[in-house]
Amino acid sequence: MAELRTALVLGASILALSASAASAAPASSLVPLPASQEIIDQASPVAIAEGARIETPAGDADARAAADYLRDLTERTRGLGLRVASAGASPAVVFRRDPTVAGGPEAYDLRVEKGRVTISAAGGAGLFYGAVTTWQLMTPDAAKGPVSIPAQRIHDAPRFSWRGLMIDSARHYQSPAEIEHMIDWMALHKLNVLHWHLTDDQGWRLEIKKYPRLTEVGGWRVPAGAAAQADIDPATGKPRLYGGIYTQDQVRRIVAYAAARHVMIVPEIEMPGHALSAILAYPQLGSDGPAPAAIQSDAGVFPYLYNVDDKTFGFLGDVLTEVMDLFPGPFIHVGGDEAVKDQWKANPAIQARIKALGLKDEDALQSWFTHRMDDFIVAHGRRLIGWDEILEGGPLPASATVMSWHGVDGAVTAAKAGHDAVVSPAPVLYFDNTQARRPDEPPGRGYLVTLKDVYGFDPAPAGLSDDQRAHILGLQANLWTEHIRTDDRLTAMAFPRAAAVAEAGWSPQGRRDWLGFAARMPVQFERYHALGLPADPAALEVAVDQSPGDAVGQASVRLSTQLGLGQIRYTTDGSAPSPSSPAYASPLTVVLPSTLKAAAFADGAQVSPTAESKLDALSVLRRTSQQLQSCSGKLVLNLEDDGPPRGPRARFMVDVINPCWIYPEVDLGAISKLTVSVGQVPFNFQLGADRAKIPLHAPATANGELEVRLDRCDAPPIAVLPLPPARPGVELSTLSADLPKLSGRHALCLSFTAKSLDPMSVIDWVQLVPAASASAKAGS
Repeated sequence: MAELRTALVLGASILALSASAASAAPASSLVPLPASQEIIDQASPVAIAEGARIETPAGDADARAAADYLRDLTERTRGLGLRVASAGASPAVVFRRDPTVAGGPEAYDLRVEKGRVTISAAGGAGLFYGAVTTWQLMTPDAAKGPVSIPAQRIHDAPRFSWRGLMIDSARHYQSPAEIEHMIDWMALHKLNVLHWHLTDDQGWRLEIKKYPRLTEVGGWRVPAGAAAQADIDPATGKPRLYGGIYTQDQVRRIVAYAAARHVMIVPEIEMPGHALSAILAYPQLGSDGPAPAAIQSDAGVFPYLYNVDDKTFGFLGDVLTEVMDLFPGPFIHVGGDEAVKDQWKANPAIQARIKALGLKDEDALQSWFTHRMDDFIVAHGRRLIGWDEILEGGPLPASATVMSWHGVDGAVTAAKAGHDAVVSPAPVLYFDNTQARRPDEPPGRGYLVTLKDVYGFDPAPAGLSDDQRAHILGLQANLWTEHIRTDDRLTAMAFPRAAAVAEAGWSPQGRRDWLGFAARMPVQFERYHALGLPADPAALEVAVDQSPGDAVGQASVRLSTQLGLGQIRYTTDGSAPSPSSPAYASPLTVVLPSTLKAAAFADGAQVSPTAESKLDALSVLRRTSQQLQSCSGKLVLNLEDDGPPRGPRARFMVDVINPCWIYPEVDLGAISKLTVSVGQVPFNFQLGADRAKIPLHAPATANGELEVRLDRCDAPPIAVLPLPPARPGVELSTLSADLPKLSGRHALCLSFTAKSLDPMSVIDWVQLVPAASASAKAGS
């Protein structure tokens, strides 16, 4: 997908690197790194060729499934056709049951010696993970055909039992095929828990047969913005609906698909908050009368909570009964987060219920609510799990598990009280945060969470005793999808960062090392490409940041990579970089115009794709909204335009609580003009009291203006650019203005005037025009 630069990183260019990258690969290319791996230098490697046989014990269904999985992966990546049989001569790979393999049901031993690969495990999951490791040993590069595996011994078992990803299907629907794809990608990283977020304010995706209106109403909505309102469905004559649901038959197939890959699915049914979609379907469930359907396309925290009468609990019990019939795993997630209590406070009947129950306040009522649902769940042989807000208002139910997203404090509190916990802290494990400051990064939250940031997170909180630490089940990364509307973007936001989650959850802490992990990433990306996994390539790429040089006609260029792998080498004459090209050590001074190409090299091999940037007098002065600074950084989002309904859309980095941008360090003595591309996005954010704090500056003209200020955002404007009237079908407008003659380096502060918040004007890019260019254009 071009928008994610996949063609660059995961296409022909990375395949061209395969042979050289293999020679630079680390001693182990396994992800996650196994608990122990011993290379046997004196023993002969094991060759795997076309037609090689995989042997499984007769009648062992788990072993047969693992062998079939290995065969399929090998054919898809190396193009080798292997045979699976229970008996025969000279097997190349042997699966065997061994109850003595230590480490639990996911552990395995792997021996590459005596002419074969032997995978031993006590449990089916161990056999499966041994197959995954064997496949990785067979794919140390992107080559096709026979492969030789060095002789070695591996013993492997996970550090934590919960190694998860959460997929939010409520905000944006993913196809069943995409859910299965994500399960496949998880299994290949030894991730074993899919937390499936199925209900929220914006959608109810799960078919509940007793309450069909949940999906009839909650499964579909009109997206926010004028473009969606104008996108008329000819079949209905109304704005086209967006959404989707999962039937119970589809869910059963997905659950079985996951189980075959040793992935447990944990369903989440939100309560008592995030309940708008259910209340829209059945208004009697709510605490404060009818809710407006139009706000279902908003993001943020809604005030709509379930009622606390017996009929509501009857409804929730009916729903969970059907949920538990679909999902056989031990955990049922009830949410519990962000339950704003305003409606409970204002409802006389609920206040009377609080008094009758002898509760202190609304937080205590939520605790009582959680206990009541826990009683129901436990009576059905399951365990309740909820976000860390379930700790508030009173002690937890005895068997309840906490998922800690406000840092790790909730997990620490739970573990000290004897409760199990999963660490899932924002922002580092919130994968809706951006991975790089690139204009073509997928939309999401504007906080930067790189692959290295994720790898640096340790799931074991400090300050716990050994007994308390045993309550930390593991970790989980979350894919919230308020701004992730396509399947490919979901995968790109997850990977490669989920590989870092996998290593944190599986590998012993003492074996984890960022540089070693980074060295294994180029090979891992080759595997991604071979399987069609559209991972975000930002971690591999060389980032090129350009700015004006000290003299006219020059640019200052900074080069960097997230991995920090090898040495960056570059050219400025248009030729491809090589191991003998100049090495980058400090910011470059480049004569304009030039074409700069750069790539990273390690041990003489290229370990990144080649980055190419054309540098000229205008490019060094152009900044996208992703490259500008936020004035206050309160709630920065990388938003997508609401139109066109189909096809590519512009993306804008904006602080929705303070929409204001800063272009720093501008040499105004060399600048004569400012050109800005602007757009509009719907203001569909539930911000509660924060909405009233958003500054609105009165416009002087009918459509408002873009105001440019010097150094301070409260200074008088030095330029005012009137906005044009809104034009249907036109998403972006270009504004230009001359700047006053000033000297010195200054920051430019840019903000809009407006009569209302909706729609919100936003900056796409800013182009400063040097005085020489403006004069030359005027003369022509």
